[in-house]
Amino acid sequence: MTSRPKRVREPIQVYLDGAERSVLDRLARDLAVSRAEVLRRGLDALQRQRRLSVYDALAPLIGVFGDARTPTDLAERHDDYLGRPAVAKKAPASRRRSS
Repeated sequence: MTSRPKRVREPIQVYLDGAERSVLDRLARDLAVSRAEVLRRGLDALQRQRRLSVYDALAPLIGVFGDARTPTDLAERHDDYLGRPAVAKKAPASRRRSS
């Protein structure tokens, strides 16, 4: 079993409201780690997230549309292919009359 390298640790004080403390406690319990470890993991995750560039975020999409069925004018007519289904018109809601 490999142990974590020893690090010099520095105490820090953080003020949390009740809801934040509940989230911290729940995460520590669910992950079976200390509250301090939850905070360390949160810092690591936030740091990784901020390091991602726009290109990194879009990397999973590269090659997705390489299929023979992909329209050749997708860049020019992207609204026609991608926008219209999301903007489908809804029928007006009918009003009920109270009797």
